[in-house]
Amino acid sequence: MSDLARPLYRRVLLKMSGEALMGEGEFGHDPRMLRRLAAEVRAVHAMGVEQCLVIGGGNMLRGSAAVASAGIERTTADYMGMLATVINALAVQSVIEQSGLPTRVMSAIPMSAVCEPYIRRRAIRHMEKGRVVIFAGGTGNPFFTTDSAAALRGAEMGCDAILKGTQVDGVYSADPKRDPSARRYDRLTYLQVLADDLRVMDASAISLARESHIPIIVFSVQTEGAYANVMRGDGPHTIITED
Repeated sequence: MSDLARPLYRRVLLKMSGEALMGEGEFGHDPRMLRRLAAEVRAVHAMGVEQCLVIGGGNMLRGSAAVASAGIERTTADYMGMLATVINALAVQSVIEQSGLPTRVMSAIPMSAVCEPYIRRRAIRHMEKGRVVIFAGGTGNPFFTTDSAAALRGAEMGCDAILKGTQVDGVYSADPKRDPSARRYDRLTYLQVLADDLRVMDASAISLARESHIPIIVFSVQTEGAYANVMRGDGPHTIITED
């Protein structure tokens, strides 16, 4: 592999929101987005990168919305949200495997009929064998977001980077969809993100990534080929590190 094509990282965790799977829809899964995600994962796999994924559940259910609209108790709503991430993980697993890549879903909430329980050493072994691992069920505990789950799993797996796929091509000083003057950062520190309340990921996730010395790279999941480009250090993105 040439130096231009060589990936910067050996093992990564890709974090995506559930909303990214909706495409132009308002709920559920857009088949085109699922197929495109599978193609992106396959392209990075071809570069020799070991991959694991964490996908939110907001396209199916948001715990905070369930609390506000239906009056469901917070802990129960959070568990409902965790189950939504399992649904998404199974959907993504199916499409990735149709593209030819072996994939395993591991849930923090055991449900042996549909996926494997999360066992750290087994997850690492799956990736060493070239399998894509999708972590579902969040951390298995209420009051923690899937961002926190991504940072936790990234640290446990010894990942070289956490890639956060969003609707925009990096971290901005303000919402670029509402403020045309918002500027994109090329680099940030963990402390800047926390101090300026930039809301890339929640504070617990940022703090855990900082403690584990794992860089966070934010890029647009809406741009075709962006995932592989970022793995080579190309394309617009924001990298968050200690300095």
